[in-house]
Amino acid sequence: MRTIRHLIHAEVLRAVGFIALAFLALFFFFDLVDELGAIDQHALRGYSLAHALLYVTLQVPNHLYELLPIAVLIGTIYVMARLAESSEYTILRTSGLGPLQALRTLLALGLAFVVLTFAVGDYLAPAANQAAKNLQARFLGDITVGRTGAWMKDRTDTRNYSVNVGALRPDGSLGTVRIFEFSNQDQRLLSTTRAASGRFAAGAWELQDVERRELATVDAPLPEIGIQHLPEWTWHTGITMDMVTAALLSPDRMQTLDLFHYINHLQSNGQSAQRYQIEFWRKVFYPISCLVMMVLALPFAYLHFRSGNIAGYVFLGVLVGISFFLLNNVFGFIGNLRDWEPWLAAAAPGLLYSALSLGAFSWLVLRQ
Repeated sequence: MRTIRHLIHAEVLRAVGFIALAFLALFFFFDLVDELGAIDQHALRGYSLAHALLYVTLQVPNHLYELLPIAVLIGTIYVMARLAESSEYTILRTSGLGPLQALRTLLALGLAFVVLTFAVGDYLAPAANQAAKNLQARFLGDITVGRTGAWMKDRTDTRNYSVNVGALRPDGSLGTVRIFEFSNQDQRLLSTTRAASGRFAAGAWELQDVERRELATVDAPLPEIGIQHLPEWTWHTGITMDMVTAALLSPDRMQTLDLFHYINHLQSNGQSAQRYQIEFWRKVFYPISCLVMMVLALPFAYLHFRSGNIAGYVFLGVLVGISFFLLNNVFGFIGNLRDWEPWLAAAAPGLLYSALSLGAFSWLVLRQ
């Protein structure tokens, strides 16, 4: 049985590795073509072909994370279909490979792909994406979100703050910070602060070139406004660099733990965290989709093939993989719009495809 398990695992690993490399090469080419325009546009800033190649290379881990379940599906379908066509799978069945043993064999390998997908998506891809953003910001401009930047909130026992960060610079400093201070009791505006730049410190932000406007009185018809111009000013806050990065970057490029902390921060300040909760559960369930793909590919071993008919089934596997990827995104958008339970919106595609694959597998086994 160990020999059969090693045979199937080796064939699947070779097929999945080849397909993953083929997809990554294709995406690398497309990304490089897109970056050629940036080379011409920002050549005066020193952005060269070498920088473009480095930037595109740093995108590879994120593509690998997105493509691994699809590569697992296509590679496993190819191996199962080829074994069935050459009657090797029939020989394996007569040697004692039952349906449940075949399922356990594939799921054991699928667990390894689950761990690989999680490691790439939670550690390698976020680090590479941050490095790519810093490289791009170095030549093409600071990391920002549209024209208004990123908005966040913070709260103390007597005050609450609305904070706007215009950009996050490549050296980790802040660009164009605005802070609006309100009273907790009547939500009255107490002060506004505008800083040209800032840096993170332990439990505080150190702001430079600061202009503060404070409302001196509130009983007069026209409240007096005190204006201060300060070279430096320290604002004590619990907003960390990771939270600012989370607000400026897409949530699908963040680590699971960072997403969890940012969700807690949003909820503690009364902000909607639906989008980030859905992305959190997607990052939890997405690696498990490798197991779903394995189960979905197993029924192909029980089909009867004609000579040269493998290509059609591999193409079917491509369509199924693409449909899973699209459905995964669609459920995320619908769940955000319809305010679904975040875990349900993230898990629904996997549950649906698991039910279909187990149903097809059970029907084919019973039919045999």
